Amino acid sequence: MASAAPIEKVLEAATCSICLEYLTEPVTIDCGHNFCQACITQYSEYREPEAGTMIPCPQCREPFQKGKLRPNKQLADIVKNIKKLELKPENAQKENLCERHEEKLQLFCEEDGEAICVICRESWAHHTHAVVPIEEAAQDYKVKLQEALGPLRQELEETLELTSEEEEKTTEWQEKVENRRQLITREFKKLHQFLSEEEQLLLQRLSEEERETLQKLQDYITKLSEQSAMLQQLITEVEEKSLQPAAELLKVGLLTISPSIPAALNSPVTPVPSSDSVTLSPVNVTLDPDTAHPTLILSEDQKTVTYADKQQDLPDNLKRFDTYPIVLGFNKLTGGRHYWEVEVGDKTNWTLGVCTESVTRKGNIYLSPENGFWTVCLRYGEYKALTSHLTPLSMSVKPRRVGIFLDYEAGEVSFYNVTDKSHLFTFTDTFSGTLHPYFYTGYKEGFRNTSPLIICPVPAQAGGNLCA
Repeated sequence: MASAAPIEKVLEAATCSICLEYLTEPVTIDCGHNFCQACITQYSEYREPEAGTMIPCPQCREPFQKGKLRPNKQLADIVKNIKKLELKPENAQKENLCERHEEKLQLFCEEDGEAICVICRESWAHHTHAVVPIEEAAQDYKVKLQEALGPLRQELEETLELTSEEEEKTTEWQEKVENRRQLITREFKKLHQFLSEEEQLLLQRLSEEERETLQKLQDYITKLSEQSAMLQQLITEVEEKSLQPAAELLKVGLLTISPSIPAALNSPVTPVPSSDSVTLSPVNVTLDPDTAHPTLILSEDQKTVTYADKQQDLPDNLKRFDTYPIVLGFNKLTGGRHYWEVEVGDKTNWTLGVCTESVTRKGNIYLSPENGFWTVCLRYGEYKALTSHLTPLSMSVKPRRVGIFLDYEAGEVSFYNVTDKSHLFTFTDTFSGTLHPYFYTGYKEGFRNTSPLIICPVPAQAGGNLCA
């Protein structure tokens, strides 16, 4: 028994691809495909070509001439023998029939977009419509589908390329995030280490300050005890002398005791940061015009400095500050003890203190002992000592005059509220080179902070206004 595949191929060769029936009077066209003579003739008429024009083959679309049809008698005999075997074409078993007329769907109505039979073609619904053989319509759709595949394939290729690019971006971004995460972790580890070291340093400094302060207080208590003992001894001597007879008492006189009493009572009672008794040396501070910022106006006696909104046309020498309204004292302090007072009045922004001669004078300036500045300030309603991390200052009375005391050898710069004679803050450091008084006026704040900074005269007697 022959296999099914060869039989199907024979049946397929004996079947017209237009009517899907066994070939009737088969003819061959230029491309070699075979059709029923009536089917290919009808197909040619549907195409309505001009005389001499070429018609596409219903199967392969190869052009052929309308009248150039070659009868294929050998194929006709083969079809005749197949019919005797009562074999039906495979396609005939699967063909679709018209639901109305149960005829083969051989045509395609282009206007209604549906397959129709020959009877439907002649009906009122389709007789005026343009129709083509169903194979030709299918071939046209195949061509359109092939044409549509090109853009779709190109779009798919572009989409895949974009997907690849986005995946690369995702990978790059993840790498950047990971690098950033590692950087943040490293920086915070450094910061934690720095803060830990800074904490230990500050605690060490605090311990040293505590030890030094307690030692000074203990020394002071010891002196007070000695003073108390001396006073008791004087009291005893005076009482004993007061009991002597009048003649003896007049011989001794008060001259032997009067010098001792003031010596005992004149020791300072107010504790100050420096050791021993405080002997202040008032210094006649004047302002150095060569250091003044161009917005600062100095008085003729160089004792008063005022901030002005307009800059003056001044030479830009190396000593002059060019960014902030700062001026230094002309005095060169290289040793000893020095004291001066500055009236701040009702100013809302100021900074006072001392600095080294070598401090930065151009561009941005950061005030701290590490940079050669030992200063206190009033900013935004708060009083602070400009230490490395700023130290808030508390006071019960707003200072209108500030006293600055420099003990060069002891390495101390102390600040006092002259208004209520209280101690504000003391810097402890080691000095070298030349120091200068430091003045910062601040900027005008509307109608506020317009007052000048004034260097006040200090009485020659020890302590000035602090000890008055």
